[in-house]
Amino acid sequence: MEIHIGDRVADVTLVSKEGNKVQLTIDGKPIEVDIVMAENGNCSILHNGNSFNAGLVRGEGGKNYDVNILSRSFHVDIVDTQAKYLHMKRGADERQDNKIVAPMPGKVVSIPVKVNDRLNAGDIVVVLEAMKMQSNYKVSADCVVRNILVSEGESVNANQVLVELEVLKVEE
Repeated sequence: MEIHIGDRVADVTLVSKEGNKVQLTIDGKPIEVDIVMAENGNCSILHNGNSFNAGLVRGEGGKNYDVNILSRSFHVDIVDTQAKYLHMKRGADERQDNKIVAPMPGKVVSIPVKVNDRLNAGDIVVVLEAMKMQSNYKVSADCVVRNILVSEGESVNANQVLVELEVLKVEE
């Protein structure tokens, strides 16, 4: 999941939880903590022999918190990365003009087209895997494949151009 703390964005993954012991990664770095939650929104956190007490005030909708530690306060937003991914994918489908762009980092699973193939609206151009989900990327207009910039099995970055297209004009 993605967590926003002020201007900082952290990628947090829960690795395991056994009783109060929690193992997670923050931006790929493994962290092990012992957390005890109280009913009043306070929690005690042990990390590397240090003890921290935090007060949590849950915001409306349950996806944000105000966290108070000693005399410092932080506003924390928890972003549902799957919902963010689906929103970004829908946006990419709507904006498509002469290229197919990766909405987020992932891996190219398949490319069922070749350069110079003529495609009809709705044809699949590339299949990406991200967050253990495979998604088909389709053209939204009749077009011709002009250039394929990635290969099957290749890892791609967010906003990377995958395929260049020539959109065919509809004669009226």
